[in-house]
Amino acid sequence: MDGRFAGFTGLARPSWDPSMVEVGWRLPRWAWGHGYATEAAREALAVGFDEVGLTEIVSFTAVSNERSQAVMRRLGVTRDPADDFDYPTIAEGHPLRRSVVYRIRAPLSGRSTRPGTYSPP
Repeated sequence: MDGRFAGFTGLARPSWDPSMVEVGWRLPRWAWGHGYATEAAREALAVGFDEVGLTEIVSFTAVSNERSQAVMRRLGVTRDPADDFDYPTIAEGHPLRRSVVYRIRAPLSGRSTRPGTYSPP
């Protein structure tokens, strides 16, 4: 690493649906393809499940964002097309409005989600 800011990853509650907790990431293009998003998102999932006690975490992105969907699949999050939605703060007709939703449930009690020990259900 050369000290450049590599983006961020974490858990958040969407303002339009505070009943959800999302794992998300934003990385600059130079950081894509190195596994940073996957590694950081695994840690965020571990915090959400092991430390916060969440039972489910979602992740969503625009239909066209194949790279983020690939990260989601590597994390073991699954998609049900019935959950897909139009992002409420993006204007109708905008190409990024349609979003896909992936979900992951907490592992069985006693199973750690820490990197290296976590395996998706």
